[in-house]
Amino acid sequence: MLVGSLVAFSSGPGQSFVFSIFLDSIIEDTGLSRTNVSMLYAVGTGVSALMVMTVSRIADRTGPRATLIGVTIVFGAVCFGMAFAVGTISFFIAFAALRAFGQGSLPINSTLLVASWFVERRGRAMAVVGLGFAASNAVLPPVAQFLIGSIGWRETYMVLGVMVWVLVLPGAIFLVRNTPEDIGLHPDNRDRPPANEPTAAEVKSQPDKRKVFTSPTFWLLALPLATPSFVSTALIFHQVSIFDERGLSAAIAASVFVPYAITSASSSMAGGFIVDRMGPKFLFGLTMAALLIATLLALVITSPFLAIIYALFLGMQGGFQRIVGGTTWAHIYGRHNLGRIQGSAMMVGITSAAVGPLPVAFLQEQTGSYTIPILVMAALPILAVIVISFAKPKPYGSDEAQEAD
Repeated sequence: MLVGSLVAFSSGPGQSFVFSIFLDSIIEDTGLSRTNVSMLYAVGTGVSALMVMTVSRIADRTGPRATLIGVTIVFGAVCFGMAFAVGTISFFIAFAALRAFGQGSLPINSTLLVASWFVERRGRAMAVVGLGFAASNAVLPPVAQFLIGSIGWRETYMVLGVMVWVLVLPGAIFLVRNTPEDIGLHPDNRDRPPANEPTAAEVKSQPDKRKVFTSPTFWLLALPLATPSFVSTALIFHQVSIFDERGLSAAIAASVFVPYAITSASSSMAGGFIVDRMGPKFLFGLTMAALLIATLLALVITSPFLAIIYALFLGMQGGFQRIVGGTTWAHIYGRHNLGRIQGSAMMVGITSAAVGPLPVAFLQEQTGSYTIPILVMAALPILAVIVISFAKPKPYGSDEAQEAD
């Protein structure tokens, strides 16, 4: 779990909450418009969606340990590549690589490791890993803001690349093992394997016939679960500009990530216990409620106090969603050969994150305000709850779960 938390923390340079701090500096340095940067970022994130699906399938074959080491090495190098990007093509390549290895490929390995090592306590374990994301939200935006002002945005990305290598590689190489069975243990440190789950030998002897993209259950879960990525990424990506429209400075926009992170961490811990007792679907409803409130608050942020309240609710949905996204698929499909299912779901979520900032930028430029785009975003959590109510997944071990419809 410690390594998983460090992995989560180190994914920050590829996440929107860190990139949003660089956005205005990149626009000022390059002369690219906000819509152009949003478009490049969206397409680059789309590449990330395809990459995470590929990496997750590799993890099924080689184990998440080997893929984690490889992805970490490349991601650190990508941060240096971001520092040297100069034109439209090079920025597209840098954005694509940054998102591909930081946003998706790095975190999914920690998710797969937790899913393999924990069953009954999976929610709580995922919550501990989620503390790394919360810490990243709290620490990296203000640190990046300080470094950008001190040494420049390009040099700051170099510093972040070194940080990734230092924090992740030692633990990935010397501590991580793919499954508890690799060292003679069982999940949750129990003295027996989990009930209602095939053994590793049975999994290897039988082809995996579970459906993914042709499964109605998959889509009735994946699309609603991607809603927080779509909405929160759009809000965070344009946060500095949204705050500026309401008379708040970039420093305030960066500083609210601290209360965001505190709430995200506490809600992750609470969400872990809720999932272990009530399942992920109930927690998803709480997630959508918090997201709806945060989105509506974005319409009325006119003071630092309201900015903090907005950040608290946005952090709450982020913490809850991290647990929902990390546990739902293993809860339904089991922990064996989970990579292609979890990776496919993450691909949908990353694609949503890629698209989210673009319509907000377009509508803002057409209307001259963020009011209309934010109102559109506010409708999506309600729609997600309606859609997911039609999903009727059964626990792992049933015929439906095995065939995913």
